[in-house]
Formats: sequence, structure tokens, C-alpha cells
Amino acid sequence: MMSVRILFTMAALSLAALAARADSFMAGADLSLLAYFETNGVVYQTGGQAGDAVNILKHQGINCVRLRLFSSSAAQAKADPYDYVNNLSYTVPLAVRVKKAGLKFMLDFHYSDTWADPGHQTVPSAWTNLTFVQLVQQMHDYSSNCIAAFQTAGAMPDYVQVGNEITSGILWPSGKVGGSYDTPAQWSQLAQLLNAAIRGIQEAAGAQPPKLIIHIASGGDWSTTQWFFDNLIQSQHVQFDCIGESYYPFFHGSLGDLNLCLSNAAVRYGKPLIVAETAFPWTNSVFATNLDGLPGTTNGQAQYVVALAETVRSTPNNLSAGVFWWGAEYQPLAGAPEAGYNTTSFFDAKGNVLPAAAVLGQMGAPVLLSVRNGPASLLLQWPLSGADMSLLTTTSLAPASVWLTATQNIQITNAVFSTTVQNDARSSRFYRLQAN
Repeated sequence: MMSVRILFTMAALSLAALAARADSFMAGADLSLLAYFETNGVVYQTGGQAGDAVNILKHQGINCVRLRLFSSSAAQAKADPYDYVNNLSYTVPLAVRVKKAGLKFMLDFHYSDTWADPGHQTVPSAWTNLTFVQLVQQMHDYSSNCIAAFQTAGAMPDYVQVGNEITSGILWPSGKVGGSYDTPAQWSQLAQLLNAAIRGIQEAAGAQPPKLIIHIASGGDWSTTQWFFDNLIQSQHVQFDCIGESYYPFFHGSLGDLNLCLSNAAVRYGKPLIVAETAFPWTNSVFATNLDGLPGTTNGQAQYVVALAETVRSTPNNLSAGVFWWGAEYQPLAGAPEAGYNTTSFFDAKGNVLPAAAVLGQMGAPVLLSVRNGPASLLLQWPLSGADMSLLTTTSLAPASVWLTATQNIQITNAVFSTTVQNDARSSRFYRLQAN
């Protein structure tokens, strides 16, 4: 029988980068309304058994949970829970639950009483009479106080978004940019607001501050991404750690568009890139089907995650840092204006976890090449986290050895790449995975 040696190498990466790739990629889920759905009687299941949705997704490989934070009052949350419930008193206990489950936690500041996005960045009602100077101070104090509350509860965030989908800025009109607001003065004001929040977060966090993310909604739009971050980074010199992009295939173009955006951003800015929001339908009842040639079905949803993994993991310079599934906990609920996102969640209409959750979980798995012996062949396998890697082979480990791309047909099943090689008693053969 052929002697087979399995090696794991990645060209041109340091040991630190290897460790980061294996352990730090965020296979994430946004579960911001989980407690809201549970309070309204929603039950989450796996294998027909009811369970805690956080632990269900953890067992699928999800390693980080994203929770949004509104500045809403108790009265606002009581009057309209769906649109206002995600305030500090609601979010801290949910964050504690996430951390107790052993998962990482991403906090998503909206800096608004309700949803903030490219079309809505409304100043919190309690801040409306503040001058700009006072708004800057309020951004610092509010951010600091919130982080202190999570830290006191034992739920310190690992990552913090300083605003949500802020393509057009925050706290309109003071921090608005774009259109008639695309002026140096407006960019300066946006930078002052963001810098104040960043200082507050870092001061409250102490010696081990969370990684800071600036998140926009242009994952399929490189020109807008370049416009925004050229202004923020190169002109205003705002200091942060990661770039976040929303990418929904039914809103933001093709996966090819996403690939172009992520690749160009990686080369231009040199920062880790996160797909901070994405989703795909498991049924075609609301959103368009055949997105990137994939149907709106349970299997199509899982196939989308595979295609997304291949796109994201190919980001240059090992700068792909994570993917987050938005509305992973959504369920049909009477009276909740869900905009169809109950059809893109990680749970079907009866609360059963869907295969796409486990596929996304494999994006964060350690990249290990394994072998299974058979009577006449060998099965080589590696997880979806190695989506951008090539299988190479050689018959010698001498310094001048030539490594060639393995020509066997590579397939993917259940988020695992696999290929079969024939036994050959006449020689030894070595295999390795290498980053493209």
C-alpha cells in the first residue's frame, strides 16, 4: 500500500497568521431578537427536541453572536417591542447568556432609539436638543457607560460596531455624509462623533479593549466602499480595527461584486474584513429565487453559504475575518413586521434548525487535512474553512521537490471538501493544503 503523509501548510503566512485563521474567524449569527421571540412563545428545536437557540447554534459550529443596541427608553420598548426592545436592559442579559455559552460577542451600537441603516440614522430622542459639541460628549459618555454595563455583568464584547450600516453617516444631520452633505465639514463632524465613541469604548474597556468595526452597507459596491473609507481613513484618520460590510444577494449584486469589493478593500486598506450581515431564503415565498443561480430552498440556502465561503475566504492577504447571518433567530410571529426575514433565518417555520447553520459553522473550523483508509483508495477531507486552499501533492520532501496541484475531482458535501486517491504500493506520496 502507498505510504501517505498528510501535511498542513499555508504559503507565505506566519505562525501567528496560521493561528488566527484556525481560531479567530467568526462564524457568526445575529440573535438580537431571540429573547423577544422566546417571550412570545417561539420554541427552537434540533432533531425534534426543544432547546436553547444559543446552544443549538453553538453545536452547529457558530462561534460568535451579534447583538444590536438601541438607546430606547423602557416606555418605547413596551409600546413597540419589535422596533424598540433592543435597549441596554434587554441586551445585557442576552449578552451574558451568550458569554456563558462560551461564545464570542459582537455588540452593534445603532446610536438611535430604533433601527439605524443607510436610510435612517435618527438622533436618540433624549439627545435632540444637544448642540454638536454636546453630541460629541454624549457619544463618548453613552458609549463608555454601555461598555461599563456589559463589563460589570461579565459580558464584555469581543468586537464592537461603532454604528450600524453608516454609509451615510450617523446622528443626522450632524454626522450625515453623502449627497449634498458630502463636504469636508460634514466628514470632520462624522469623524469627531466616531472618535468620541471610540474613546469612550476604549476607556471603559481598559487593558483589553474589543476590536472596533466600522460597518457600511455596500458589500457589492466597491466605488461606494472606496469613497467612504478613503474619506474616513485617509482624510479623517479615524482609527479602528476592522471593516464591516452588509451583503444580501437580493439587494447588493452578485457574489462576484462582493469578491471585487472585499479584494480591493483588503489591498487598499489592509484591514480585516467582515461580512457583518448576510442572509439567503430557505423558501421562495418572499425574496427572489435563483440568486447567483441558487434556488430559494433549504438546499439552496446551504449552497449559498458554500459559495459565500469560497468568495469570502479568497480575500487577499488572509484578511477575511468573519461572516454574520442576520435574523438567524427569526420566526413567523403575528403582528411583527418582519419584512420576510423569517424566511431567511437559520430555523424553519416550526423552529427546526436548518442545514445552513452547520455549513456556516464550518467556516470557523480549524483547517485540518485528514485521511481515511479504504481497501483500494484513500479519502482526503478538509472543512469549508479551507475554501480558498488548493490540495498539492509530491513524492519527495527533498528541498528541491516540486509540489503539483492534485488533479483528483474535489467535491463538497455537508460543508466538507473531499477527494479520493488511489493506493499505489510502488511509492510514497505527500499531500498538503496551501493558500491560493
